Amino acid sequence: MVKRNDRTRIFSALEVANICGVVNQTAINWIKNKYLKAFTTPGGQYRVYADDLLAFLEERKMRIPAEYEAILRDVVRESSILVIDDDRDFNSAMVNHLKSRFSDFTFYTAYDGFEAGATLQKVRPTVVILDLNLPGVDGITICKNIKQDEHLGKPIVIAISGFDSPKDRDAVLEAGAEGYFAKPIDMDDLSAAIENCIVHK
Repeated sequence: MVKRNDRTRIFSALEVANICGVVNQTAINWIKNKYLKAFTTPGGQYRVYADDLLAFLEERKMRIPAEYEAILRDVVRESSILVIDDDRDFNSAMVNHLKSRFSDFTFYTAYDGFEAGATLQKVRPTVVILDLNLPGVDGITICKNIKQDEHLGKPIVIAISGFDSPKDRDAVLEAGAEGYFAKPIDMDDLSAAIENCIVHK
């Protein structure tokens, strides 16, 4: 599973152009037309993550220059799970349980919407366990935002709730969540659901 981390190589539009054997403006046009995923620096310059460039090249069956092959193939982001729940004791208990099942993963926690947003952007987790009942925050909207933000790397979202509401379950699954669990949660079932999602991601 290809994952990126904060040390992943990032390319400028000019570097992308050189790798692809085109002029700079062509690379910029690819980005503007959303053929190639990119983000913009505060100075207005385009930047492309290595895994997005690799996906672009492979999708179009373009040759990867030998000098960039190792860089683009070695795009590894740590596998991580972010648990977002304002109940600190429950949050901690969930992390401790999941660590025994996902020992190769790094775990992060967030207790409110603001902290969750900052951690999501910084970590780009593999899996997000999202409490729908965060104070003052609409968990379903958070799920939608996670799924619509391409720069997050399309993490798996497992929604949890203290209230077993069919309406909320249907809404969050429609928003893109891969799973929904009502508290009290069977941790073995949750772990199995996460494993299944990772395998089929």
